Amino acid sequence: MLYSLAFILLSGIIIQLLCKKLNIPSLIGFILVGILLGPAVLNVLDPTLLNISADIRQIVLIIILTRAGLSLDLKDLKKVGRPAILLSFVPASFEILGVMVFAPLLLGVSLMDAAILGAVLGAVSPAVVVPRMITLIHDKFGTKKGIPQLVLAGSSVDDIYALILFSSFLSLSQSGEFNLINLLSLPLSILSGVLIGFLSGYLLSKFFEKIHLKPLIQVLILLSLSFVLVSIEDSFANLPFSGILAVMSLAIMLYRQIPEQAEKISQLYNTLWIPGEIFLFILVGASVNIQYAFSAGFLPILVILFALGIRMIGTWLSLIGTDLDSKEKTFTLIAYLPKATVQAAIGGVPLAMGLPAGELILTMSVLAILITAPLGAFGIDFSYRKLLTDDS
Repeated sequence: MLYSLAFILLSGIIIQLLCKKLNIPSLIGFILVGILLGPAVLNVLDPTLLNISADIRQIVLIIILTRAGLSLDLKDLKKVGRPAILLSFVPASFEILGVMVFAPLLLGVSLMDAAILGAVLGAVSPAVVVPRMITLIHDKFGTKKGIPQLVLAGSSVDDIYALILFSSFLSLSQSGEFNLINLLSLPLSILSGVLIGFLSGYLLSKFFEKIHLKPLIQVLILLSLSFVLVSIEDSFANLPFSGILAVMSLAIMLYRQIPEQAEKISQLYNTLWIPGEIFLFILVGASVNIQYAFSAGFLPILVILFALGIRMIGTWLSLIGTDLDSKEKTFTLIAYLPKATVQAAIGGVPLAMGLPAGELILTMSVLAILITAPLGAFGIDFSYRKLLTDDS
C-alpha cells in the first residue's frame, strides 16, 4: 500500500503543476490519472487501498466541510436565508424529476429505477464547489450579496436531501413500500445536525479559550470530534441526525466564537486540502469502469444533459425574488452543476444490491462525474471574474 500512496501523491503533484501551467482545473488531471492507475487500465494501485477509498473520501469530505464552516459568518447566512433553503432541495428535485421523465423514454428503465438514478445524480459536489466558494469569499468576489455563502449553505443540505431520497427510493424498490419515515426525517436530520454542531462548536471554543494549545493540536482535536459526529450518523442509521451538517455547523460556531484562532485553524485545514484533493479525485477516477462507460453509448449522456437543463431551471426559480442580477444568477447556475463526491460514494450501491439497472446507474454516475466536474470547475474558475463584482 505504501507504494500506491507514494504513486498517488507524486503523480498528483506532477499533474497539479502541469494543470497549473495549462491553466485548467487540477481535478480534471487527477480524475484522468486515477482512471489510468486504476483497475480499468494499468491496475497499479493496491486493492487494499481501493477497498478503503470510500473512507478516505469521507475524511476528505470532512476537511472540505470544515473549511467551508470556518469561512462562513452567521450574519452572511442570515442574509441569504430563504434562497439558501430553496437551493437545498429545489434544483435536486427538478433534476430527479427530469431523470424520471427522460430515463424511461431514452433508456427503457422503469420509473422506480429512474427515481433511484435521479437521486444518485441529484447531489451537487462539495469537493468541487466548496474550495472554490472559499476562494471567492477570501478574494471578496460577490460577497456583498452573499453569493458564495449562498452556494455553500445550499449545497451542503442539497447532498443530505439527495441521500435521503436515495435511501427511500431504494427501500421502495426492494420492499415495494415507500419509507415515508426516512423522508419525514429530513427536517429532523437537518435541525439536529445544526443544533448539535453549534453546541459542540460552542463548547469546543470555550475549551480552546481556557486551555491554550498550538493550532496543530487544535486541528487534531477538531478532526477527532468531526470523525465522532460523522460516525454517530453511520452507526445509528435510524437516528435522524446529519453528521455532515453537524461538522459544518461546528466549524461555523468556532468562527463566530474565536475568529482569530479559527483563522489559524483554517490555514492548517487549507494545507490538509492539498493532499486531500489529490487522494479524493484520483481515487474517484480509479473507481471508473471504462468498459461500462463506453458500452453505454450516447443516450445516457443525453439523459444527464437534459436533466442538468431542468436542474438549471430549478436553480433559477430558487433565486426569484433575490437582489441578484442576471449575471450573478448565471454564476449560481454554473456553481450548482458539478457532481463527484456523492456519485462516487453511492453510484455502485444499486449494482451491489442486485438491482436490474444497477450497472446502468453506476455507468451514469461515472459519466456524470466526467462531464459535470470539469464543466463546473471550468465554469466557476473562468466566469466568476466576469459575472461577480469584486467587493475588495
